[in-house]
Amino acid sequence: MLYRSFGRTGEKVSILGFGCMRLPIIGGRHQDIDEPLATEMLRYALDQGVNYVDTAYPYHSAAFDGTPGASEAFVGQVLAGGYRDKVLLATKLPGWLVKSRKDMDRILAGQLERLQTERIDCYLLHGVDGPEFTRLSGLGALRFLDDAKAKGKIRYAGFSFHDQAAAFAPIVDAYDWDFCQIQYNYMDVEYQAGAAGLAYAADRGLGVVVMEPLKGGRLAGPMPASIQALWDGSPARRTPVGWALRFVWDDSRVNVVLSGMSTMEQVRENVALGSEGRAASLSTAELAAIGRVQEAYRARTIVDCTGCGYCMPCPQGIDIPRLFSFLNDAALFDNLAEERRAYGIAVGAGQTAPASACSECGQCVEACPQQLDVTRELAGVARTFAEEEPES
Repeated sequence: MLYRSFGRTGEKVSILGFGCMRLPIIGGRHQDIDEPLATEMLRYALDQGVNYVDTAYPYHSAAFDGTPGASEAFVGQVLAGGYRDKVLLATKLPGWLVKSRKDMDRILAGQLERLQTERIDCYLLHGVDGPEFTRLSGLGALRFLDDAKAKGKIRYAGFSFHDQAAAFAPIVDAYDWDFCQIQYNYMDVEYQAGAAGLAYAADRGLGVVVMEPLKGGRLAGPMPASIQALWDGSPARRTPVGWALRFVWDDSRVNVVLSGMSTMEQVRENVALGSEGRAASLSTAELAAIGRVQEAYRARTIVDCTGCGYCMPCPQGIDIPRLFSFLNDAALFDNLAEERRAYGIAVGAGQTAPASACSECGQCVEACPQQLDVTRELAGVARTFAEEEPES
């Protein structure tokens, strides 16, 4: 296993981190973790040198109803077997449940109890965007982090980010963060924080944790035939997972890459790759091969949306760029069922209004610098996903 410095913290982190959001489950029930198998997987990874474990309040919950999911308690149970002091343990404050400073203290106390620990090494504000960060700051979240540090309940403070790129730098500059967590993969170099955000955070000494290096598993396969043909003709023989992880690790500013593994086979493959992911180790020919795959995927795009956000906010509460990303990903990865599910979850969780809520006011059409007929494209989203009952 290879290791990198974690920003300015002085810690050394394994380049592969174990994400505990997609542990194996029983009977299709997200809240029912297959504990024997998941324990074997996590402890194998730790025995092979993985030293960063990431969980969160809602992971493996039956529904987003405010109750904690099963992941934190499971992780606490596994680490209690002598592993706790060997890892940097990360979990997150669910800001959507926070209405006051007292809520923050109460939630953290419950997390410490479930994780069976006196301290959380890496504590994040979970999934913040610009408005949510402003709201949480107004409730005293930054003072809360300072106090939790002073009392030894957390060691390092960070945030995970889900917003347009313009919102990233102001959040970085608003507090003396130790680290951040961003989405990054070879198809998302300009999505959300993107490459520019990665550089901005690293230049300011923050540790950088990358989530979704496989784009929610979409880059792991099975590939569309035309994409697989490109990989088969590439100068090195790697699995799609190998190509995706090596791309992210090739950037020295990335400290740790989280993988949400669901099978023992995935753990073994990713751990093996963790001994190969040296920075700047991909050849010019290998990078060119990745570039050809990027272009082939982009050619499958349905809506030429750049995610700039000029169409936002929508008066009807539609997250227009996000809905277009679901539609595009369904075409890019030949996986309509998975994108329909993701769309349903986003609508069901209140993260966006459905595409059918569009009133055709035309505000987005006038604002779009790509001159897209946004209302027509939203109608296509509604037709494609048929707006079935959202899954929890």
